[in-house]
Amino acid sequence: MVTVLHPCRREIAALPDEIRGDIADAVARLEVGLMLSMPLSRPMPSVGLGVHELRLNHRSGTYRLVYAVGRDGQVILVHAFKKTTRATPVRNMTVARQRFRGLGR
Repeated sequence: MVTVLHPCRREIAALPDEIRGDIADAVARLEVGLMLSMPLSRPMPSVGLGVHELRLNHRSGTYRLVYAVGRDGQVILVHAFKKTTRATPVRNMTVARQRFRGLGR
């Protein structure tokens, strides 16, 4: 089962079509129980247990989708954004952390 947090739904809708397609492909793999690994995805323990970052590149820039996978296999899409600096901006990390904590996990 996949859950998309309401603010993340708006963020994804604002991304380029090709990136949204790549997200759909990756999420479909997660939904059937496959685990994604580098270079497509990496764990983000600084945000929370079971939280990962989907890493997508496009000619218009670099994009990230923060998602969580629960022990029950549920996939929750937490935060999507265009990356504008080499390191993930603190603001984006803070948003992802707050949204993840809001899930009560």
